[in-house]
Amino acid sequence: MNLRLSTEEAWATIEKAHTGIFTTLRADGWPISLPVWFVAIDHTICIGAPARTKKVSRVAHDPRASFLVESGERWSELLAVHLTGSVDVIGDERSRESVRNLLDAKYASSRTATSAMPEVTSDHYASMAYLRFTPGDRILSWDNERIALREKT
Repeated sequence: MNLRLSTEEAWATIEKAHTGIFTTLRADGWPISLPVWFVAIDHTICIGAPARTKKVSRVAHDPRASFLVESGERWSELLAVHLTGSVDVIGDERSRESVRNLLDAKYASSRTATSAMPEVTSDHYASMAYLRFTPGDRILSWDNERIALREKT
């Protein structure tokens, strides 16, 4: 049995994940990896971010990025999907609204109400940008549980 996931299995794993790790590049080339909430739409990853954040400005400077989801606590449970590709800022309002609605639905039970945030925090999130990460053809994935299953047979 192969450790790698099929394309369908990889995207199913991504869609089930709660949080992803999104990596962009600083102007000096150093990578910055941050946890993000996201939705998967038609084999792309869509992310919301406050418009004035460095994440958004890094994307404008260099569209190369990567995205990772993982799960498992024991080595034999490790499951991960890693994608590399490019990211752009979603400009059209219809797409922005669609992503916003999907993010709101996915994370409704996890969000802090704006009214419960300090004013400076709610102001920070008042103007959002929406990013679309489009992966290349190569998907790096592994499911260590498949090793354990192979060893048992």
